[in-house]
Amino acid sequence: MTTASDIPRPGPPERPHPLRTIREIRASLPADQVGHFDAELADTDIDALPVVLHRWAALGTDGFLGLLLSTPFEGLEFGDRSHDDTAGDA
Repeated sequence: MTTASDIPRPGPPERPHPLRTIREIRASLPADQVGHFDAELADTDIDALPVVLHRWAALGTDGFLGLLLSTPFEGLEFGDRSHDDTAGDA
């Protein structure tokens, strides 16, 4: 029989983030994500807290959302058929 102390637990993330507090993580998130962050944080087990906070800190600082919102469809053309769609028409 195993006990809870025998279960390997993930350690803290290797790479530190510039965000050091929960308040900083919340402030870095888009407004529509703050509610999701709060809900997940409220249901997170204490032992899993470092991993959850690290993941949200990465989401808040990776710049992906800013890039997506700045020019989301620049250079893309919509309405064209893909090569896979046209291969069966011959």
